[in-house]
Amino acid sequence: MTQYSVNGRSYAAEPTPGQCLRTFLRDLDVFGVKKGCDAGDCGACTVHIDGKPFHSCLVPAFRAEGREVTTIEGLARSGEPHPMQAAFREAQAFQCGFCTAGMIMTAVTLSEAQKSDLPHALKGNLCRCTGYRSIHDALQGRCNIEADLPGRALGASLPNPFTDAIVTGSARYTMDVAVEALLHLKVLRSPHAHARIVSIERGAALAVPGVVAVYTWEDVPRRLFSSALHEDHLVDPDDIMLLDNVARFVGQRVAAVVAETEAAAEAGCRALRVDYEVRPAVFDPVAAVQPDAPVLHDRDQVTASSNIFCTLQGEIGDVAAGFAEADAVHEETYSTTRVQHVHLETHGSIAWRGEDARWHIRTSSQAPFAARQKLAYIMGIPPRDLHVFTERVGGGFGGKQELVSEDLVLFATMKLGRPVKWEWTREEEFIGATTRHQMTTRVKIGARRDGTLTGLDVEVFSNTGAYGGHGGETLAAAMASPIAAYRCANKKGIGHAVYTNMTPGGGFRGYGASQTTFAVECAIDALARQLGIDPFEMRRKNVVRPGDNIESIWKEPNDASFGSYGIGECLDIVERELRKGNGVAKPDGAAWAEGQGVALAMLECGPPTEHRSGSELRLLPDGTYHLACGSTEMGNGITTAHKQIAASVLGTRADDIAIINADTDRTPYDTGTFASTGVVVGGKAVHLAAQAMAEDILDFASRHSGVPIDQCRLDNDGVVCGNQRIPLTELHAEGAKLDHRFSVSRRAYLSPRTIAFNVQGVRLAVHRVTGEIRVLHSVHAADIGRPINPMQCRGQLDGAVAMGYGWALVETMVHDSRGRMVNPQLRNCRIPTFADTPRTEIFFADTTDRIGPLGAKSQGECGINPVAPAVSNALADATGVRFAHLPFTPDRLFEKLAAT
Repeated sequence: MTQYSVNGRSYAAEPTPGQCLRTFLRDLDVFGVKKGCDAGDCGACTVHIDGKPFHSCLVPAFRAEGREVTTIEGLARSGEPHPMQAAFREAQAFQCGFCTAGMIMTAVTLSEAQKSDLPHALKGNLCRCTGYRSIHDALQGRCNIEADLPGRALGASLPNPFTDAIVTGSARYTMDVAVEALLHLKVLRSPHAHARIVSIERGAALAVPGVVAVYTWEDVPRRLFSSALHEDHLVDPDDIMLLDNVARFVGQRVAAVVAETEAAAEAGCRALRVDYEVRPAVFDPVAAVQPDAPVLHDRDQVTASSNIFCTLQGEIGDVAAGFAEADAVHEETYSTTRVQHVHLETHGSIAWRGEDARWHIRTSSQAPFAARQKLAYIMGIPPRDLHVFTERVGGGFGGKQELVSEDLVLFATMKLGRPVKWEWTREEEFIGATTRHQMTTRVKIGARRDGTLTGLDVEVFSNTGAYGGHGGETLAAAMASPIAAYRCANKKGIGHAVYTNMTPGGGFRGYGASQTTFAVECAIDALARQLGIDPFEMRRKNVVRPGDNIESIWKEPNDASFGSYGIGECLDIVERELRKGNGVAKPDGAAWAEGQGVALAMLECGPPTEHRSGSELRLLPDGTYHLACGSTEMGNGITTAHKQIAASVLGTRADDIAIINADTDRTPYDTGTFASTGVVVGGKAVHLAAQAMAEDILDFASRHSGVPIDQCRLDNDGVVCGNQRIPLTELHAEGAKLDHRFSVSRRAYLSPRTIAFNVQGVRLAVHRVTGEIRVLHSVHAADIGRPINPMQCRGQLDGAVAMGYGWALVETMVHDSRGRMVNPQLRNCRIPTFADTPRTEIFFADTTDRIGPLGAKSQGECGINPVAPAVSNALADATGVRFAHLPFTPDRLFEKLAAT
């Protein structure tokens, strides 16, 4: 055996031929080395070899022989954290934390000169969550956290409770576990956009050494379901199977191979021989509704619109009359692209049968309870026989509100009786997971000379791809808040979610509203310029306000309400800051044009369908608390916020509340952590449970002390009753004698739904010849009620805005004429790097919400929505040209600017 030195420890091991250092280290249970791409693009696997940083996925394992390898686990040798780990802790330079180990390992090696040029120094390390501001803070030695003081948790910037585990590499993500007798699953994916599978020859695959089983559509349960995870499963069509005999997009899974090693499973997939009957395909939703378009899904009655999954339409007032009275009308078609979530932790699950004879699934999911229900249905077993849980999730953004990896591993382990693991590659994420829905939106909008809107007409075509999960719900969101955000007596809209032979659309931060916010906000701006009205004044005049009906194109009763109202303040803040400026001038030269743009977005906090959450709270014998809630922690900071909510009510420190989340065996039911519900539903359940616990403690203390309850109050780790102070430990001991358990449970439901607002301002420069864009000033104001944790709220908005800039300027999934993605790699389908991400000034409106827990509203999702239209409006201001199609890449700008 060859000797390897890793973190000062000697290992006798032999890498397999061709094995990279990343997988070799993980085979040694060194799990701080993460997989984000296995192509040297993301930096999550960065380690030191003899003190120098390397992307370990690019280093052959044998090259580490005789050299000292250091990973994040070995960075602190003296027992104390390395100064860089401490800096990341103080700055809270992470959210999901999946990139943090690699980021720290790179940052440790930077010289002072390199720290002064971070866009270059960090070009090899990607973060999808933070927007890089907090990482910059860490490298500048800035502290962003506050002290955890009893009774002062609300509004304090407290650190994430898992900080130390994240910065030292001991935090365990889905795949960071060693399992005995583990089998590996891989899938063969379709090379065709539309094809019937005639036959699959599996003999050669089964002959591959190490292959245990091959499964095709003939072996799995023939139950239709939807991969989308919602409380109400009826909102999504049942149109998917575990494995199907018809492939409807390039990348659809065709067969599953299970083997002793990952390499054997991949070899087995390559050995499969599939006979396809290729069918005609259609990729554009407008073409897909034509009478001669190929039909993707069998219907009882085929009509001319057989590829339309869902149509939503309505009208308020008389739109034709509204346009007749308009002094100015703007009409344009806007389009947005499909983009991938690129959560750095790819999809993956591990399934096994436990000693309790139940099936256990460890997974990376935003909705483990909904996943359990769906898995039980597919497999035909009672939900009580399933245990689905997460430990730490490396990002989600809506992409993990989907059942895409749990089903096959559960099926395989039920068949084989051994644990089965399936970890997706980055390419699989691009071609096999869901994306943001591509939408084309025609907007017609009219107004009087004074800017009063008279008519608004919107038509949307949403490309839901091969399957309809989330198709109806994202379309409903697209037709809702972006239209409801403005007062107009005459509104009309029609939207179609259309099946095509593209990768399926799914849930994505902004959830359908992003696409039509882009269209409506660009149209509002264009109309304002047409009328000669300031864009800020145009919005102030027409934005919805308290007392108005909150409605888009339907008059049905609506539970959305203004729990607080801060849009006016947000507009004022952004206008003030842009006017004040930041001292950054446009580049020299007449070819550079400068412009300014603004856009707003409205968010109904939570989906219109059912959403519920439970919370359990117990007082422990040592006077601390145990909190259990079903919400998923994926970098959204929900565990920190929940602890702070409970601590605020109980008058204690957040650190005195231990928390567990997202486990169908150990936590109460939760619909899922998506649709901006982590605070307004999950947080409300925690708030209710904490209030109930406070009442229980005070009631018992009053009876125990004989002091009236109105003279008793909680005081950190005790209760003050009159002139005496009783420790919680004493109360718990006395309660135990009487079988008083100090245990409470509460549930929360999503109704009514409060409303949040966001405003984005952009000043930029664009080169009229090359089309290069430079963001000079970025300002964002958010009406999110009272921030539970201001630092986390800023971080969430930083990440949302950065993702918005990526969508507007950088990210594009390119497909050829056969529906095949030609750039399924991070180096070719880029997400924003440090260099691509402008530093955004974040502000909060001074509001306190009457609906959300402790005055808080949602903040993590809506921040993305106004970014792309603000950029478009700034481009129009700079050039006089309206750019209506995302992304604003130089080649697209060059074509239109050259014509002016």
